[in-house]
Amino acid sequence: MIDEFELPNAVRAAIALGSNLGDSIAIVESAIEAIARVPGVQLIERSHLYKTAPVGPPQPDYINACVLVYTLLPPDTLLSALLEIERQFGRVRRERWGPRLLDLDLLLYGNRMVNTPTLQLPHPRMRDRAFVLWPLAEIAPDWVEPVTLKTMKALRDQIDGSGIQIIITLGLNG
Repeated sequence: MIDEFELPNAVRAAIALGSNLGDSIAIVESAIEAIARVPGVQLIERSHLYKTAPVGPPQPDYINACVLVYTLLPPDTLLSALLEIERQFGRVRRERWGPRLLDLDLLLYGNRMVNTPTLQLPHPRMRDRAFVLWPLAEIAPDWVEPVTLKTMKALRDQIDGSGIQIIITLGLNG
């Protein structure tokens, strides 16, 4: 386990999870556990699960959540670990915004801003997505997004969340 006080180089990162194929609740819960097992990553907080309407082509509703971690991994290495977890869960990338067994997005990495061909931080569409902002604001309401300089709670309050439902589950920290 990483202790932020013992390892001052640990960075707090936010990760979004989503699934709308298969047993999505079990998939998201198992993916949270898989993230917690990544070497150099310590899970510090997780949101409730949320049922949300899909963005994109017609498809089933999603189960979404967010987690906060402390990590010693650089952002590109953390992203690679998340993509490997997706692969282990059977993720095949076919169509943009299409249905998926598991989607993991690195949303924030401290207050770092990154813009490379493979990684953008903060996540470029998180500010427009209720399915990201509701669970993220639940666990990190005061985290300031480095582009807008607004808190997650303020960003959440600016968008319509009428289609979001909390699902009560038993999982890590809950």
